[in-house]
Amino acid sequence: MGVGQRRFSPVDPEAKASTAALINATRQIMALPADRPQVLHMRRDGVDQERIVIPAPACRSRFEVVLGSDFVAQADGEIVQIGSRFFADYPEWVTVPIAHELAHNILRHRERLEAKGVNYGLLSGVGRNVRYFRQTEIEADILSVSLLANAGYDPKIALLFWRAFGPVHGAGILRSRSHPAWKDRVATMERAIAELEPESPRRPAILTARNRPLDGNWQALLEKRR
Repeated sequence: MGVGQRRFSPVDPEAKASTAALINATRQIMALPADRPQVLHMRRDGVDQERIVIPAPACRSRFEVVLGSDFVAQADGEIVQIGSRFFADYPEWVTVPIAHELAHNILRHRERLEAKGVNYGLLSGVGRNVRYFRQTEIEADILSVSLLANAGYDPKIALLFWRAFGPVHGAGILRSRSHPAWKDRVATMERAIAELEPESPRRPAILTARNRPLDGNWQALLEKRR
């Protein structure tokens, strides 16, 4: 099986379950030219077949649901992972953390953070790391509002989510020094909603930040709750 000149090895049925083969195949497909038809090689009922595939624009991020009791919400530039706990506890607003994490990928935050040589994990809230992580969190909040609106959601659900989630779960990572206070995040998103363009697709000015190095000036982006 394969696409174009790329060929994919059959999955070993005895191997431990993993998404590694899927990730590898996806990366190879993404590297193919997007401006020309591709030949899809496949096998059905033991017979090799070929089909012509016309590439179409699509989201470059893959989405995964992480099973468990933790509120997992993370993105690495290629994947967006959302914990099943969000679906269980906040089913009407689960699109809010999804939009936020997708915004991280669109804004190339992992790449821009790595260019600054920051530390991840517990060290993200220490020293020079703080200002860069806070900048990326605020940028993602701002862009998430436009993503929700472009997808047909009322962007004000972001405010509803944070007003419900923030006071209850704000003591965890989402309120660490690498993340601004949830009330200030709400105020910032309120401003972003007020500045939304009337017509879709919304392309906010924050999109241009994806092509600039991080400067750590998160204060210029944040709207403080008065």
